[in-house]
Amino acid sequence: MRVLMIGDIIGKPGRSALAELLPELRRELTIDLVTANAENTAGGFGLTPKTANALLQAGVDVMTSGNHIWDKKEILPHMEELPLLRPANYYGAPGRGWMMFGDVMVLNLQGRVFMPPIDCPFREADARLAEAQSELGFAPKAVVVDFHAEATSEKQGLAWYLDGRVSAVVGTHTHVATADARIMPGGTAYVSDLGMTGPQDSVIGTEVAPVLERFRTGLPQRFEPAKGACILNSVLIDIDDDTGHARDIVRIDRRVEA
Repeated sequence: MRVLMIGDIIGKPGRSALAELLPELRRELTIDLVTANAENTAGGFGLTPKTANALLQAGVDVMTSGNHIWDKKEILPHMEELPLLRPANYYGAPGRGWMMFGDVMVLNLQGRVFMPPIDCPFREADARLAEAQSELGFAPKAVVVDFHAEATSEKQGLAWYLDGRVSAVVGTHTHVATADARIMPGGTAYVSDLGMTGPQDSVIGTEVAPVLERFRTGLPQRFEPAKGACILNSVLIDIDDDTGHARDIVRIDRRVEA
């Protein structure tokens, strides 16, 4: 089984790049499942039903998210009906933290280091894996985890904690692609951050000038997605159908002109 996991999609530029690149990637790489982090899809912050449907039409199968999923309130009534996940360790929040797509369990978690205080992602991972086994009557062999977190140490820690129990742990949230893709000793694929799908000449997807002004003065600024050529950052994970262990993980990075 081949799973493509795509980094945070930034606003309309990211949606347009995804729509141009993903159909060909699916054909070229013979992909069985595509996940994409969708929490920045609507104007750079949050998700709406319209922008969610645009991702699905482009070829995304499961949308994951993070702390910005709550930024557009109109998505909240639709979170159960869409193939959309919010971090499972937001207890009592709308939506769900995991789902099955075919034979693959997709689990969404959020970190706590330099992030809003929520429940423990380590304990939550244990609980959701047990819940899936109880509901399905068997333990899913293939499990991929989007860990939306700031600290690379926390991301690596969760990967070591779940090594051998899940197929992949991939980081999102920083919008900066990392070069540490690897297979861990127990057979879990890992990368600290997928990166993003959005404008390349930017500060993590947004226009440069307001970000510099915020850094220089500390005053609030209005952030908008930047313009120009876009990059798509992702990883392709090859999972053994019998064991659920990852056989390979490679970066798939593409650029599309504006």
